[in-house]
Amino acid sequence: MNHAPAAAGRRIGLFGGSFDPVHRGHVALAHEAMKQLALDGVLWVPVGQPWQKARALSAPEHRVAMLEAAVEGEARFAVDRLEIERPGPSYTLDTVRELQRREPDVRWVLLIGADQYAGLHTWNGWRELLARVELAVAARPGVALVADAEVARHPHALALLPLAVDVSATEIRRRAANGLDITELVPPQVARYIDQHALYRVASGS
Repeated sequence: MNHAPAAAGRRIGLFGGSFDPVHRGHVALAHEAMKQLALDGVLWVPVGQPWQKARALSAPEHRVAMLEAAVEGEARFAVDRLEIERPGPSYTLDTVRELQRREPDVRWVLLIGADQYAGLHTWNGWRELLARVELAVAARPGVALVADAEVARHPHALALLPLAVDVSATEIRRRAANGLDITELVPPQVARYIDQHALYRVASGS
């Protein structure tokens, strides 16, 4: 699907990432955000060309298919291909601008990890981005949130989300590459997809 689960006046979480693969931690975080932030839905946006990631990603078709399988059955979740279909590097600001043109009455809540928050000052147009969205940061329990001083001073709404399930996509790829079991780390339909398409059988190196 290629649309936002949105209507006028709604609060929607924007959840971007490589999702290579999407895992139980992602799904748990989306549900936690729905509950803690009173969201009406979550829009999952797989990255097209990540400008800050050196590792080559799996084909977009695979990442989208795994995402759609993972969110199937949850009417408040939707997957959007706008970054995959947009040429050039995938900048979150461009995505937010496009979504706000498409859904001008929706309030967008950007869901990011603690590492992304720490590096937010390196993002393209981060000041404008903070003016356009609310931020929700997922952090490990007991770990202090760190931000660049300029980001911390810049006016923005910030919510802290506990990581209900702390799973690493790197570990999933490593296990899959070595023929190890991944069923506890990803939704069952995603595990089946990875097996059927022999994804990650060659270690990605990261």
